[in-house]
Amino acid sequence: MMRALAHPARLAILEHLNTTGEATTATEFAEIVGLSPSATSYHLRELAKVGMIEQAPSRGDGRERVWQSPVNAWGLDMEVDADPETRAAEDALLATYLDRDQARLRAYLARAREEPPEWHAVAGLTTSTILVTADELKTFFDTVHGLMDSLKQRNRKDTPAEGARTVRVQFAAFPDD
Repeated sequence: MMRALAHPARLAILEHLNTTGEATTATEFAEIVGLSPSATSYHLRELAKVGMIEQAPSRGDGRERVWQSPVNAWGLDMEVDADPETRAAEDALLATYLDRDQARLRAYLARAREEPPEWHAVAGLTTSTILVTADELKTFFDTVHGLMDSLKQRNRKDTPAEGARTVRVQFAAFPDD
């Protein structure tokens, strides 16, 4: 599964499905990931092989193949006692994931000064160093996730507030010795 996910196009496909919850065709995904429909179909089949996506009910006459995700989120638990092959797969997936997130952050920072004043004033990048126990960090992490869950696009797509925009939230909490 990790090897199947360690491709930027596949991550983009899953991200779209998990963010919107909307069933999508290979042609529609091709526009999202910047590949041809046939190349996108290959990536869809690879994701289906590992159970990350599945064929959705047809939206019309049944001629088009529509895809959905049976999961609305996924994560990676880095195994402490993982064998070298599993570690390599985890590392490849993490590198792809982090590259995508860093590219998005850099793209935002490059255009930040052109954002409308109300958005420029509230968006940002911050780093803090906190001193916590493992239990306190878990509580902190759970609290942040709880705040984000109610605002996730997938949970608000039917009733977005006027002026709402999609906002990417990156959050990492890790020991920094």
